[in-house]
Amino acid sequence: MTLDELRERRAASQANMNRRVTEGKTIEVIVGMGTCGIAAGGKDTLAAFAKELDALHVGGVTVKQTGCMGLCYAEPTVEVRVPGMPDAIYGRVDPKVVREIVLSHIMGRKLVEGHLYDRPASDILAAK
Repeated sequence: MTLDELRERRAASQANMNRRVTEGKTIEVIVGMGTCGIAAGGKDTLAAFAKELDALHVGGVTVKQTGCMGLCYAEPTVEVRVPGMPDAIYGRVDPKVVREIVLSHIMGRKLVEGHLYDRPASDILAAK
């Protein structure tokens, strides 16, 4: 391995670590990475969020992982927290759905229907 390759790996690792820093960031993306989540593709989902956010130059987003969210049948699961919007848990999140979540929920401030597995009741949604 060359010195330049090592530097590239170091820069990529630092970028991954910086995505987990919460200071100054208002949006959170939390990927379920229990054994069920990992087995269903959670690592690919986590990587896809990093890739999409970077590609679209979306800042202010913390991407982190957690254990099982209790929705094993719907893995990989992702919780998204955006100020002024209800917290939402999405299920069956593959890289294609990641793009929808970034474009619609994070950037467009609209919930992504069809993949919502947990969200507030309709009266709470109407109040927001």
